[in-house]
Amino acid sequence: MALSAALARAATRLLRGSVPPAGSAAAVSPLSYRSHRQLCGTPTADKPSAAGPWDEAEAEILRDVEPVVDLVKDIIHSRRYRNGGFLSPDDEKVVTEKLLSHHPRAEEKIGCGLDGIMVDRHPEFKSRCLFAVRTNGDLEDFSYRKCLRAYLREKYPSYADKFLKKHLVGKRSKLFRVQKKATVDPFPAAQLPGS
Repeated sequence: MALSAALARAATRLLRGSVPPAGSAAAVSPLSYRSHRQLCGTPTADKPSAAGPWDEAEAEILRDVEPVVDLVKDIIHSRRYRNGGFLSPDDEKVVTEKLLSHHPRAEEKIGCGLDGIMVDRHPEFKSRCLFAVRTNGDLEDFSYRKCLRAYLREKYPSYADKFLKKHLVGKRSKLFRVQKKATVDPFPAAQLPGS
């Protein structure tokens, strides 16, 4: 009975890869040992670890929100819309559905009804931002970041705080950073005329 239990433990360790098969470790080539471990489903040092739940969730969230953030950055920071300009119907639809509708006070922002979305300078902060233009003509500014925060907390409750800390607050985050366009020097230092 004890012999069969010992053989069962040895066979289990052999199948899990914790003991080199058949004889000493020197008798087994590293390649066949690695293959044996992979066939048994035991991780090897050469095998990269699979992405964890956070990595998969982060990638999914980025795929979901990056296009919307890029669109809003383009709307606010490019010359595509002048101050006081209304968004095109396509841009307005995305901003309304993906952002404004998720604002914590969306009903208050929309009020009596939404006539359109406008880009203009904020009267207090002097930066460009988005405004909900109501059907009665009133303007109500809204933060796309607040909208995005609420959206993420609703759709990804388990990962929202970690994602926001990394991508909204983190100094290394590239998601919300506005990329400055590179200027091209017509005469790089190596090609200056007369040098």
